[in-house]
Amino acid sequence: MQFGPVPTESAEGCILAHSLRLAGGRIPKGTILTPDYIEAIEKGGIENVTVCRLEPGDMLEDDAARAVAQALDTPHTRRSEATTGRVNIYATENGLFIADRTTVDSLNRIDPGITLATIADHSPVTAGAMVATVKIIPLAVASSKVEAAAQLVRGSTAFSFRPYRPHRVALIATALPTLKPSVMDRTARLLAQRLEPSRSNVYREERVAHDTGEVAAALVDVTASGGEQPDLIVIFGASAVADPDDVIPAAIRASGGRVEQVGMPVDPGNLLVLGAIGDIPVIGAPGCARSPKENGFDWILNRILAGERPTSFDITGMGVGGLLMEIPERPRPRDAVQSTEGEAVTVGALLLAAGQARRMGEGGPHKLLASFGGVPLVRRSAEMLLAAGLRPVVAVTGHRHEKIEATLAGVDVKTVFNPYYASGMASSLVTGLSSHGVSSCDGVLVMLADMPAVTVTHISRMVEAFRNAGGQAVVRAVHDGKRGNPIILPHATFEAVRKLQGDVGARSIVENCGLPLIDIDIGRAAHIDVDTPEAVVAAGGILGD
Repeated sequence: MQFGPVPTESAEGCILAHSLRLAGGRIPKGTILTPDYIEAIEKGGIENVTVCRLEPGDMLEDDAARAVAQALDTPHTRRSEATTGRVNIYATENGLFIADRTTVDSLNRIDPGITLATIADHSPVTAGAMVATVKIIPLAVASSKVEAAAQLVRGSTAFSFRPYRPHRVALIATALPTLKPSVMDRTARLLAQRLEPSRSNVYREERVAHDTGEVAAALVDVTASGGEQPDLIVIFGASAVADPDDVIPAAIRASGGRVEQVGMPVDPGNLLVLGAIGDIPVIGAPGCARSPKENGFDWILNRILAGERPTSFDITGMGVGGLLMEIPERPRPRDAVQSTEGEAVTVGALLLAAGQARRMGEGGPHKLLASFGGVPLVRRSAEMLLAAGLRPVVAVTGHRHEKIEATLAGVDVKTVFNPYYASGMASSLVTGLSSHGVSSCDGVLVMLADMPAVTVTHISRMVEAFRNAGGQAVVRAVHDGKRGNPIILPHATFEAVRKLQGDVGARSIVENCGLPLIDIDIGRAAHIDVDTPEAVVAAGGILGD
């Protein structure tokens, strides 16, 4: 492939390397320049353009990305359509993502222009979360390199996915006079929440004194052959394990079981005990597992729920990356979005209603005031967000804000005027996120006010996915693998959003925040906005003021 500037008149058939903005619209990067494009560029007064010329054996970026991604034929995942040289790969079930570093590294060393990135090995994911992405960096690469990459992963396991399977879990909790029953109740509820993604449940709970004999007797009872046996036993001790012969490991041995490991190089989570009674795994949970924050207990629990049987060798190899403790020197996007008191993840909404609606025509009707089912669109959108249970809902206004705000009168929505609305979307996002109430939410759903096809059901599905992820994921509306709107941004992204400038949205933040991405397909509604009078009418609206 040859890259560089050429005279516009000589660029026919070449690939445009950088997007061009012309009076008649934008020509995106990667466009093959036809005579019509050449004419438009010349009319725009551009004498030279930077392009790529294909050479024999070259493959365009989308074709190359598609070829590599198709070779990664991993069960329980799906692929997006190839676009801008990228194919994203998503989980279709809740489970555990397993990466083979050797294979991934080998693929990435075939050619700098062919890349495969995945989330971390043994990451827990929910259905719809992005787990990997194939990205072709230049506009074209040699087909021989693409075939080498595809051949490497075809039939191999660059990564795999292990769906969770439902487990019957027995909980044994020990008590001391100093331990409040409310703490034990809260611990049981939190364990049930951890089990939800796998559709597992605590089918039996025993509370006994913090004594080796009593714990051993409880273990014998729950594993008795005459009753319904558990698939997993979790023991929460009233006192932390201080020695391999302490109450919990001693009770496992006394009940006829074996102890695999006492202690792990994950912090928090050091004081975990792992054992088994027959084929039934037993986890002695560390005290930190009474908190919803990620800890070593989650690492072991998720592996067992996905069908693995961790060994002492596995656990002693978890030290690298095992420092999970929040420390000022290493900020991480792990806001405490689910308190130990059982508080729900909170989701507010920003309704963006500040745009100038230029495509409606100079002095033409305002699209947000068009009537849908007898209700102005902006009011309909606000009422829909409220009906979905989002609180607070903040409408950011700008162009013709007096009329928009008057239309929202009587609706339980806070309106905030963005004096810089003409500068683009970023200023509206900053204005909205600076509003009191929204800024303290665990997440905020950002919705364009001109999307009449989005329903309460769509919003509820997105919010449910966000809450199932503990408020620690970005949730996007998509259709056929193509991203659309609305989107839910977690609190960890708010600071970066407040720094945005110009006519841009939060896409760059979403793609670089390091948080899981969960795509919810809401059908064509994700892409239907009404930017023109014709679009308003086609969507079933009646033009107004």
